[in-house]
Amino acid sequence: MVQTATVASATPTLVRNSSAARALNLIGDRWTLLVLYAAFNGVNRFDGFIAMTGMARSLLVDRLGRLEAAGILERRPYQTRPLRHEYHLTAMGLDLYDSALMLLGWEMRWRLDPDCPSHQIVHSPCGQALRPVLVCQACAAPVKVRDISLQPGPGAGVEPAPRARHSRRASDIPGSDGVGGVPFHPMLERSIEVLGDRWTAHLVAASFYGLTRFKDIQAELKVASNILTDRLSRLVERGMLEKRLYQTRPDRWEYRLTREGRDFFPLIAALMAWGDRWLSGEAGPPEILTHACGARLVPTVRCNACDGAVSVRTTTLSAPTA
Repeated sequence: MVQTATVASATPTLVRNSSAARALNLIGDRWTLLVLYAAFNGVNRFDGFIAMTGMARSLLVDRLGRLEAAGILERRPYQTRPLRHEYHLTAMGLDLYDSALMLLGWEMRWRLDPDCPSHQIVHSPCGQALRPVLVCQACAAPVKVRDISLQPGPGAGVEPAPRARHSRRASDIPGSDGVGGVPFHPMLERSIEVLGDRWTAHLVAASFYGLTRFKDIQAELKVASNILTDRLSRLVERGMLEKRLYQTRPDRWEYRLTREGRDFFPLIAALMAWGDRWLSGEAGPPEILTHACGARLVPTVRCNACDGAVSVRTTTLSAPTA
């Protein structure tokens, strides 16, 4: 991402100030993402969420409550005596669909698997398998990090650091082995490993702002050394970052985005746009993104096959509902 001279001359604080950071602080949690995954697959009742995600009941109550308090889900009664509720995505929740598609699009570009239900989405207007592409609304060119410049917006300010959470791998997740309704495929788990751990997600975001060295990343994120070392190692292992030696005696390394890592940017751009719409408040967005065409970036999702608009109403997800 290209920064303007004004931004580049300042101490980097952009990751903490961004709408993407605000979005990640709200939904960047493994269990929250699994609840949203189930909701986009049509699940709306408590037992259905349990069956699809394998979550403990107390954990599910907590995440449903958080999403309701944030305005992403709303409760609707469907039974009296005893009173029971369904949980439905609000307009704010449905607006996360672009981000969900960008996450799936990244998976499909790098780890396409015909056996993964989430990779079998059909764009209804053209009937073709959907390969979602995020484009600039003004010029229709695909959104790439190299074509974006950034300036501080009217709502720039410091965001709280992500809270540390215990991160578990696929083998540790109830239901990941197929117990319950829908097993979580390894491809979905790969995305959740990145986005569902807040430090990992914020580290990826920091990389898009040009931070490559350990001390600079640590100063930006205010993260403990052991946590940062662990997350950097995970991202190198997953092929999103690569280590490059820039000094000897002692050896020091830079961590740079690989091609696969750079392809994660459309998701960050979609999250930033969502955060601008729903989390900016009266102050306005904390950042302004400008595309290479000269227009302020308004990202929109298109079908790679027909170039048609994509929304939750124009797609069919083949994953079964609970």
